[in-house]
Amino acid sequence: MKEAIVSGDHVGVKIVDVPIPTPGDDEVLVKVEVTGSNPKDWKVPVSGERPHNSGDDIAGTIVSVGKSVLEFRRGDRVAALHKIGDPHGSFAEYAIAYAYTTFHIPDNITFEEAATIPLTSLTAAYGLWDILGLPTPWRPATEKIPLLIYGASTSVGSYAIKLAKLAGIGPVIGVAGASTKVAQQAGADYVVDYRNNDDIAGSIRAHLKEEQTLLHAWDTVSEGGSYQHVLKAFEPRLGLHRTIQAVGPVAESKLCLILPEGRYDDIDTTKTKFGIAKVASAHGHDSARRDFAYVFYRQITKWLQEGKFSGHPFKVVDGGLAGIANGLRELQDGKISGYKNVFRIKDTPGL
Repeated sequence: MKEAIVSGDHVGVKIVDVPIPTPGDDEVLVKVEVTGSNPKDWKVPVSGERPHNSGDDIAGTIVSVGKSVLEFRRGDRVAALHKIGDPHGSFAEYAIAYAYTTFHIPDNITFEEAATIPLTSLTAAYGLWDILGLPTPWRPATEKIPLLIYGASTSVGSYAIKLAKLAGIGPVIGVAGASTKVAQQAGADYVVDYRNNDDIAGSIRAHLKEEQTLLHAWDTVSEGGSYQHVLKAFEPRLGLHRTIQAVGPVAESKLCLILPEGRYDDIDTTKTKFGIAKVASAHGHDSARRDFAYVFYRQITKWLQEGKFSGHPFKVVDGGLAGIANGLRELQDGKISGYKNVFRIKDTPGL
């Protein structure tokens, strides 16, 4: 089979011929129809890690399964999250995934749409429910809970909006730029445009009712001053000072961030508790996070069937595996806004 290996400061991609892998006991082998892409797909190779097949978003059909796999069989249409950093990723004709991070996709969902879902939807879910501790769709909110999504038109941001709305959380306030429509379509109650805005925090707070204080935020950008705007938005408005003093101390605000390599020394942890959503937890040592991934992905299948959930807008990059270099460079250069690049493997020249 053909496999794309990513490396180099300028995102070089070499297509090589390698044997088709064999799934382990708890794994599935998928014939990849479409693969998605994410910023980590270029960041990890460029950071100096060994050249490797860095794709993790799989959409395709089951070819074979390990002896411990019960719920999948040859020919099933699936999407899957490949274990980050492992061999046999999604930039190839065939890929390996653990069965518990693989899920069925209904016939009404294209492989292109499905390829946008695995990595970033689970990242969004970990942020909302693991880091922020917000109500879930299985035990929805019973009162108003304002939520800020910074980077609301990114795939993580738009999925966070969709999941928050399924959990009855709101008002949901998004911050976005040129792709504000994506955040609106995802279900944001309000969208603040950060462009040419000297008071982003004030614009965010303007969408809160007089008695409301913002205590939860998911910053899917986590750089370029984004979380500093969030911290300012957490500050209560002057009109609330007397009310707050009357009822007692301000509740601790919670912030979810996305970049594990970031330095967040300026966050006052006596006021704001923060954490980083790590999708790699799905394949980590914590059994609770692994089990959550299993349950979440099966719920995604049900929501897709019911029309309660959908993938992210996408662009099909020409050339299949041969187009990965250009697609990842677009990500690296910040040219992607409001959609994900996906690659149809069958479009690879010579296949």
